[in-house]
Amino acid sequence: MRLLIFASLLLATACVPLGTPITSTNPAAPGQQKPPEYYADKTLRYQDYTYAPDVRSVQCYVASGQPNEVFRPPVVPLGQSPGILLEFDVLGEQSQRYTAKLIHCDVDWKPSVLTDMQFLNEINEFLITDFRVGTGTKVPYFHYRLRAPQVKISGNYLLVVQSSGSVPVVSRRLLVYENRVQASLQPGIVIGGQERFTLQQLDFAIGYASVDLVNPAVEVKVVLRQNFRWDNAKYNLRPTFVRDAERRLEYQFFGFENAFPGLSEYRFFDTRSVQAAGIGVLRVDPRATPVTAVLQPEVTRSLQAYNQYQDANGQRVFESREFGNGDVNADYADVTFQLKATQAAPGPVYVFGALTDWQLKDEFRLAYDEAQQLYTGHALLKQGYYNYDFAVAGARGAVPNEVYFEGTHNETENQYDLLVYYRPPGTRTDLLIGYQTVGFNSRQ
Repeated sequence: MRLLIFASLLLATACVPLGTPITSTNPAAPGQQKPPEYYADKTLRYQDYTYAPDVRSVQCYVASGQPNEVFRPPVVPLGQSPGILLEFDVLGEQSQRYTAKLIHCDVDWKPSVLTDMQFLNEINEFLITDFRVGTGTKVPYFHYRLRAPQVKISGNYLLVVQSSGSVPVVSRRLLVYENRVQASLQPGIVIGGQERFTLQQLDFAIGYASVDLVNPAVEVKVVLRQNFRWDNAKYNLRPTFVRDAERRLEYQFFGFENAFPGLSEYRFFDTRSVQAAGIGVLRVDPRATPVTAVLQPEVTRSLQAYNQYQDANGQRVFESREFGNGDVNADYADVTFQLKATQAAPGPVYVFGALTDWQLKDEFRLAYDEAQQLYTGHALLKQGYYNYDFAVAGARGAVPNEVYFEGTHNETENQYDLLVYYRPPGTRTDLLIGYQTVGFNSRQ
């Protein structure tokens, strides 16, 4: 079956902890069909995850109607309209019936004890009726859209799409916040030697003069993210200064607890046209089924000086230059990645970014040819503009090593956001009472 030839998303056999890379120790060769049991386990994971091999091109963002709205993370103030939009494709020539539901979660992304009616004003089952067929594409698919329902309280939510029999198909994390505290987030200065050239530090403080918090030094919990990623987010950060008189918590660390590798601007390629090779593309063959696109060979940037250019912080957007409307007119292409390396890396190498849900997936694992000194791999991707980088897998549960091939620089442009949680006495869940974003080396 053509669909399974290109299927590649791995389901682990147990619930995977937050930030755990999704890998396989025995991936199938390119073009090799995976055994049926590969997708047998449909255990729901409380993270961004895709559970079926024919589900592709998942996007979850704030539908604002503004240019590049797909780059806006699924984070909205309580009561905001318009809200969060989920879109995805399902490969095949037959439409499917899907429903969705919301799960309210605690700060650690475990389901809270709230009942549905405590955070929703409607029945917690939403039939997805907005879907359209791909038009004139070699790879047949249906495009589905769902607008997340309005909720009554702030916090973490997991939006789950299910097929018949309540089998999960897609899950995405959503954030709904209130600005009940004053969260200030700003770029800081790294106190160190070489680290001041490679790391980016974020200093932040929380003012709670307008709200009564009980034992805020312990009960207030914060999460710090880079480019809206969950895989390398900072947790369990405790205030370094508690100023009771000013009703203020300050977080100023000296051991890099609040610092991230700046990395480099993301690599990119453009497959929005199938008639000509876009930027980053070596050659394209529109006659093949599916269309094939071979990317320019890349090289390591670990020892290179910082190179400034505009990127999308690891994101991607779908579009067709020939026909417009990437939702249903963009075709799928078999994209080949190439990375030159004089020797093999100390671990498996993967293409990494929003195109992989910030996870290490077998479809994006590269094979090393020692004779050619070249890593290669390919994946089925919808036409569009993509950001990505190369990551090396470490020990199970460790954050992927992007520095090995990408290098890291303090000058890199990145986006950071701060999440502030609190569980009021007598309540049964964590509320998201503060949210703030800041650009590091912003070009605007």
